[in-house]
Amino acid sequence: MSILKWFPRSWFQIKTKEKVIYIDPAYLKTCFANYPKKIEFTSWPDPIDGLPEELEKADVILLTHHHKDHCKSVTVNRLKHADTIVIAPKRCIKELGKGIRVVKPGDGITVGDLRIKAVQAYNSEQGNSTRKFHHKGDGVGYVITLDGKTIYHAGDTDFIPEMRRLGAIDVALLPIGGTFTMDIPEAIEAAIVIKPKIVIPMHRLKANPQEFKDRLEEKSNIKVAPLQIGETYHLV
Repeated sequence: MSILKWFPRSWFQIKTKEKVIYIDPAYLKTCFANYPKKIEFTSWPDPIDGLPEELEKADVILLTHHHKDHCKSVTVNRLKHADTIVIAPKRCIKELGKGIRVVKPGDGITVGDLRIKAVQAYNSEQGNSTRKFHHKGDGVGYVITLDGKTIYHAGDTDFIPEMRRLGAIDVALLPIGGTFTMDIPEAIEAAIVIKPKIVIPMHRLKANPQEFKDRLEEKSNIKVAPLQIGETYHLV
């Protein structure tokens, strides 16, 4: 069994009996202002260093792209130990240093029984995002296979043609916030094409995850789990 825990913007912890994995861990003070478990180590003008709560060290950390709400060295350093494998696109080197495994779309990495494939993630001219800051080739999404289940973390992206070729997905972690990513209507369209069993919305900004749930479940048999900050989903 895998346990998924969500933090803003698109930060997930995935825990199994054997591994702890983080995707896009980046502590943003504004996201956790009212979260009672938060731990802050330093504040501005120093780098804002904190964790939403006590968290286990990582076996693997995956970064989708270089923006500071997804890729933040102080957060990564809080969560890693000497043997942690950090995987990220090339543009993350500036923030994280050269001690990472660089990936581009199409690359695959195996860590024990964990299989990771980097896939495309970008804004398109046709997409509903209004600020096209994510250029093709700069960032990635990830398809992660472990414990017999496949999890797709879309990264910051619009609905793109490559989503039609992902294969069987158990859980899709999809942005719904609009502006920098898909909005709710486009995320619904993407989910219907991807056909996961479960969708967990992320990178929400001001979008209403309950609206996304109601509208997608009305149109399909796909279930939506709109997690609260720090809430978990058990994938069995």
